[in-house]
Amino acid sequence: MGMPRSLLAATAGAAAVAVTGALLLAPGPAAAAPGPDGPHQVREGAGRDTGRDTTPVGAGALRALEVAEPGLRKDGGYPRRTVLAPPPVNPADKSVKLGLAPYHALAPRLNALQGLGDRVSVEIAGRSAGDHELYLVTVTAPETARQARDQERMRELIENRPAVAARDRRIRTAYKTPVFFNNNIHGNEWEGTDAALELVEELARAKDARTASLLARNRIHINVTANPDGRIAGTRANGNGFDLNRDFITASQPETRAMRRIAVDKQPAVMLDLHGYVNGTLIEPTTPPHGENYEYDLFLKNAYANALGMEKAVNGLGRTPEKDGVEPAVIPFRDQQEGWDDWPPIFTPQYMPFHGAVAAHTIEFPLTVNNRAYDTLPVAELRRRAAINTDIAGAAMRAALDWTHTHRASVIADQIETFRRGAAGEAQRPVSEATVPGVPGIGPEDVYTTTFPRAYVIPAGARQRSATAAARLVDHLVANDVRVERARSPFRAAGRTYPAGTYVVDMHQPKRGLANVILADGRDISADVSTMYDISGWSLGLLWGASVVEVAGGALRVDSRPVRAAAPTGSVARRGDLRLRLDDPRELAAVNSLLARGVPVRRAADGAALVPGSARAEARALATRYGVEFLATAERSSVPLRRTRVAAAVSAGELFALREMGFDVVPVSNAVLDAGFDWSSADALFVSSGLDRAKLTPAARDALDGFLARHGTAVVASGAAGAAFNAAAGLLPVRAVEGNGDANGVVRVANAGRITAGTPRHTFVYSPLWFTDLGRGVRAEQFYDSGDPLVSGHWRAGADGAGGPRDAAGRASVVSGSSAHGGPVVLFGTEPLFRAHPKGVFAQVGRALLLR
Repeated sequence: MGMPRSLLAATAGAAAVAVTGALLLAPGPAAAAPGPDGPHQVREGAGRDTGRDTTPVGAGALRALEVAEPGLRKDGGYPRRTVLAPPPVNPADKSVKLGLAPYHALAPRLNALQGLGDRVSVEIAGRSAGDHELYLVTVTAPETARQARDQERMRELIENRPAVAARDRRIRTAYKTPVFFNNNIHGNEWEGTDAALELVEELARAKDARTASLLARNRIHINVTANPDGRIAGTRANGNGFDLNRDFITASQPETRAMRRIAVDKQPAVMLDLHGYVNGTLIEPTTPPHGENYEYDLFLKNAYANALGMEKAVNGLGRTPEKDGVEPAVIPFRDQQEGWDDWPPIFTPQYMPFHGAVAAHTIEFPLTVNNRAYDTLPVAELRRRAAINTDIAGAAMRAALDWTHTHRASVIADQIETFRRGAAGEAQRPVSEATVPGVPGIGPEDVYTTTFPRAYVIPAGARQRSATAAARLVDHLVANDVRVERARSPFRAAGRTYPAGTYVVDMHQPKRGLANVILADGRDISADVSTMYDISGWSLGLLWGASVVEVAGGALRVDSRPVRAAAPTGSVARRGDLRLRLDDPRELAAVNSLLARGVPVRRAADGAALVPGSARAEARALATRYGVEFLATAERSSVPLRRTRVAAAVSAGELFALREMGFDVVPVSNAVLDAGFDWSSADALFVSSGLDRAKLTPAARDALDGFLARHGTAVVASGAAGAAFNAAAGLLPVRAVEGNGDANGVVRVANAGRITAGTPRHTFVYSPLWFTDLGRGVRAEQFYDSGDPLVSGHWRAGADGAGGPRDAAGRASVVSGSSAHGGPVVLFGTEPLFRAHPKGVFAQVGRALLLR
C-alpha cells in the first residue's frame, strides 16, 4: 500500500517557499526519452576536466585534504535541536529566480520546522569550501537518550558483528531503518532541496497512523543542500571548482568528507541522490558494467524493486509530454544497454553501498532549468519547470520511504548479509535470474565479481621510502571506516617476512568491498562495453605512492593492534645539514614552506632539497606537520631552489593539487590575459586548459611571448591543450600524438629522468598523449610500458584502429628540454594531477616547476 499524498499534505506556507509565482505555460520541446531503441543518454559533466567553474576560487577557500571532519553526535536522544544562525540575505542567490529556496532562507525555515513538534532535528554536518554550513535534518519519532544508545548499539552490531546481528530479535523488531536523501550535490540542480523541505514539513505536521508508524520504525536523514556554494552561485561545482559527485574515494573536498561521515555514522540502508536533468525522469539502477566489489545480488534485488515504486509514483503524478513536456520515467537497467554505469565509486550512490546501502539511486528529474535555459527562458517558464521537478523529486522520496517502510525487515536483513559475507570472507554471488528473482533481463553482461585477496600489506618501516605515503593511505583507509591493523612483531605472509610496524588490511572484514576498491589495481574493462560515462580506473594502491602488497590466500597470523591513526612518520636528523627527498607532495609542500620563509634551500644532483642545519627548528615543525623525513647530509650544492609563483591555466583539480603542494598559484586564462595580466611576478606557466595563444588579443599575445622570452622562464604543459600551446609558442620540437579521447585509467610507465625520479611506476591518463620525433635537446622523462600499458580502466583503439594502448606502448609519455630562450619546458601526455587524485605522482609536476 502506497503512502497517500493526502496523508502528507503540503501546507500553503511550504508551497509558497518552495515555488512562488509558478505559471502553467505551453511546454517547450522535450528531450526524447531513452528506451531500448531510443537515443543514448549522456549525463552532464562527462569527459576530461578541462574547464574551470565560474564559482570564485581563492587560496583562502581551499581546505586541506588532511583536515579532520568533526563526527556527528552519537550521544543524546531525538530531537536534537540546533538553533541555526541565518546568513545574510543574498538577493543574488541563483535559486531566487526559479522561485526556489535561497540558501539564506534555509536556516530560518529549518528553525521553524524544529519548532513544529518533536520529530525534526537539525545538526551541522560540516562546512563547505566557501564556508557555508551543511545542514543535516533527521526526522524520526522521539527517542530518549537511552533509546538512542540502544539504536547505536544495534547499528554497531550490524556492522561489526553481523553474524550475531542476523540472529538478534531486537534488531528485527526495534531497529530503525536509516534512510538518506542527499540533495543538490550539483549546485545548479536545485529542486531536491525544496522537495525535501516540503517533505520534512509534511512529516512534522502529519497526524495519521501511517506516518506515526513510518517514523517509529525509520530514521530519515536529509542533507538539505550538499553544495551550498554552487546553489548560491548557480554552478555545478563547489567553491573550489570541484564536481563533488566525482570526489568520493579521493574525498579532497570538505562537503564530500561530510557526506562520508554521514555514511559512516548513520549507515543508511536506502539512499537517494537528487539530480537533474534527464527527460524522462531517470531512476537507477544502471546499465553495465556494475562495480565488481559490491554484493550486487543483494543490491540489485532491492534497488530494482525500489526503482519500480518510484517510477510508479513519478508517472502517477500525471505529467505528460503533450501537456507538460515530461516523458515517462526511465530505469536504465531495464531500458538501456550501456552508457549509464555504476562502475566507478566516485558517485554518491556508488559509494554508499560500501557502507551498507542495499538500495542507492541517482534520480534525475526531467525539465532543464540550468545553464543556457536559466539565462534564456522566461522566469515564468523556469518556475513552471522547477515546480514540476520539485513535485517529481518529492514523489520519488515518498515512494522510497513507502517501499523502505514496507520492506524494512528484508532491507535490514540484506544490509546485515552484506557485512556478514565480508566478515566471513565468503565468495560473492553472481547475479542471475536464480539469485535475483523478479528482476528481468539479467544476462552475462551484468555479471561483475572479483576474488578478494586474503589481505593487503602496507610496509611502513622507519626507513621505508614510502613511509609518508603509507601513513597518508592508512589514514585515508581509516577515515573511510576500513579496518587497518599494525603488526606488533615480525610476521610472514605469502612467503615474505615483514617487520613490526607493518600495516595489515585483513580482508575478512565487513567493508571489504571498500577496502578492495581503494587498494586493488582495478580491472581493464575495455572489452566489456563500448563506452563509459566517466573514469574507469582509480587505484589508490598504485597511485598514492605507498607500497601495497596483495596477499592472495593462505593463513594470516599477525600479532597486531587496531589502527585509529597512522604512526607519525616525520623526523629530523639531530646534527648537520639536512636532505629532503622531493618525490611526495608533502615533501614539496615542506620545501615550499621553507622557501616562503626565506630559508636558503639548494638543489642536490638528483633533485632533492638540501636544507642548512640552521633551519632545524623550521624543519622540525614541518616534519610534524607533513610527516616528512629530513635526513642528515654532507652533500654540497651551489644551485639554489627558488620560490616559484605559477601562472596556471588549469582545471580546478590541478589548481587544488598545486596549492596542496604549497605553490603560489594565480589562475590565468584567455579572458584574464586579454584583460591585462602582470607577468612580472610570475616565474612559471602551467597550461592544461583554457589558454589558446592564437585566440589572444595582439597585446595579450605580445605580453605572453615577452614572458616566455624571459631567460629561465619555466613552462609545464599537459594534455592536448598543453601540447597545442607548446606547438603554438614554438617551445619544444616534438610531435604530440593523441590517443583515443575517451580513454582513461591507470597505466604502467617507466621513469627515466629527474622529473619522474622516485615516483610510482604507474600514473593516470585521460585522453592520453605520447610524444614522437623528439628534436635536439629533448629528453624522454617517462615512457608508457611496453606491450599493453593499461592496468585498469577503459582504453580502446578508435574507429580507425589507431589510438589504442598498444600504439602508446614504449612511447614517451613525459618529455623535457629547454626553449629557445633557455627556459625549462616539461610536457605531460598523462594526467598527474587529475581531480587532485593520483597523489603519488603529484611530485612530477612539483619537480617540473621547482627544479627549473
